[in-house]
Amino acid sequence: MDSSGVNPLLAAIADTGRDRRRGGYSRPVFSTAELDLRSWFTAEAQRRGLDTETDRNGILWAWWGPPQAGALVTGSHLDSVPGGGAFDGPLGIASALAAVDLLRSRGVQPRRSLAVAVFPEEEGSRFGVACLGSRLLTGAIDPDTARNLRDADGTTFAEAVRAHGLDPDRLGRDEPALARIGDFVELHVEQGRGLGDGGPAVAVGGSVLGHGRWRLSIRGEGNHAGTTAMADRADPMVAAAHIIVAVQQTAAAVDGARATVGRISPVPGGTNVIASRVDLWLDARHPRDTVTLELVDTIHGKAQKIAAFEGCTVSLSRESWTGTTEFEPMLRRSLELSLPGAPVLATGAGHDAGILAGHVPAGMLFVRNPTGISHSPEEHVEPADADAGTAALADVLADLL
Repeated sequence: MDSSGVNPLLAAIADTGRDRRRGGYSRPVFSTAELDLRSWFTAEAQRRGLDTETDRNGILWAWWGPPQAGALVTGSHLDSVPGGGAFDGPLGIASALAAVDLLRSRGVQPRRSLAVAVFPEEEGSRFGVACLGSRLLTGAIDPDTARNLRDADGTTFAEAVRAHGLDPDRLGRDEPALARIGDFVELHVEQGRGLGDGGPAVAVGGSVLGHGRWRLSIRGEGNHAGTTAMADRADPMVAAAHIIVAVQQTAAAVDGARATVGRISPVPGGTNVIASRVDLWLDARHPRDTVTLELVDTIHGKAQKIAAFEGCTVSLSRESWTGTTEFEPMLRRSLELSLPGAPVLATGAGHDAGILAGHVPAGMLFVRNPTGISHSPEEHVEPADADAGTAALADVLADLL
């Protein structure tokens, strides 16, 4: 079969999930857009003679060779953040399919089976927990916790998976599926500018910064916006505004720290209503796990003082946490040998490869993003760099097969 190349594959899905309001793409898990992408992937895999299956955690597999223990696996995800870019996730999937074409055109005869895997809810944009598919596969999240996750409309994850043909009672660590992964290599768009404007277009992943998500719930007194005097208010929205500023100031004072409030939800959310509760979602990261956790504790302490000053209270709950992950040294060395001159980069973004790394040998490749911007419509990969990424992935897979 002639190589179709990665760029025509990406062009085929360029209109899927476009967000006319935010710009970019919105492809939450089990949405029409994400399901269309899964159908696209299945069709492309089957067109290549790959056998496809969906496991009990909703992970989609395409097999070159029989499913068996110790296989070489590559892949990424197809869901996106709200208003995300075109490459975060789909680049890795399209590159994997194009790499299969390239390996076949080179006459590569695999000594072990190769699979392309699509992990659901990597971004956590619908149910709030990033890398949910890989967390379920590895047992990194309790199945009951996962089943009870709710989206913005109140739909539980259990209800969502049942509506799409999966049995929520079977969610959780899958030993047979995990045993099939002998090595895992994920190609991903770079989410920064470590590769710069010149030199190699592809880097080898070195580590993933520790990161987590927490929810701050600020409770005050709901009331009428027109009849409640300013001095008589216990307004959690005012406390939330000061807490958001405190998050920025606290993180800026710690070298290497990143902390972000990217989502805010007032209850009940009326224009002429003083909110009774405001929820803030906090993302915090640092190369040293102890520093990340200390940062969150400091933010919580400041939030309590701010809330009290406004006559409110605040509680903190952790929704997800992954410690700093160093990719498996022998596999990383193999990737470096396959790609002479490729730099080694750490990443501040979470990935399914980072979750899998605690259970199987896992590694990553990053393809240059000249804007350095991701989770945004401005995310970009030049066509030549996308092709270079496919060639690099094919080189790596050939050496590992």
